[in-house]
Amino acid sequence: MDFQARIDHDLKEAMKARQADRLNVIRMLKSALKLAAIEQGGADARLDDTAALAIVRKEVKKRQDSVEQFTKGGRPELADKEKAEIAVLEEYLPKALSEAELAELVRASITEAGATSKAQMGAVMKIASTKAAGRADGRALSAAVSAALS
Repeated sequence: MDFQARIDHDLKEAMKARQADRLNVIRMLKSALKLAAIEQGGADARLDDTAALAIVRKEVKKRQDSVEQFTKGGRPELADKEKAEIAVLEEYLPKALSEAELAELVRASITEAGATSKAQMGAVMKIASTKAAGRADGRALSAAVSAALS
């Protein structure tokens, strides 16, 4: 089952189970995927799984930013709502790398790039980002590379 077929299936299941919050998040995701597909290739276009996962990561990032802002603004009920949406969206993302796996990936990327100082962080980040393939948060990856090059 491809990614968008899974979204359609989960949408139907959420309707049947009358899970309103989950249904709203899946509808929003389906809409975002459709919009991206239209922008990419017209009304009949479909995204490949890699592009679809990038959209999911983008939506998760939006909600993480919202959680941060709502928390700073003293609105914990809205932050909790955003966290619930993040939980639903994360079901569609691949399993995240553990700290040990991330450290090993960074070491391999540094070796591959031949980096010896922080000045070469960009080259290492490019390799590490490709290897992580969305299984690591950009901030965490950057912090790990920076720490390893220090």
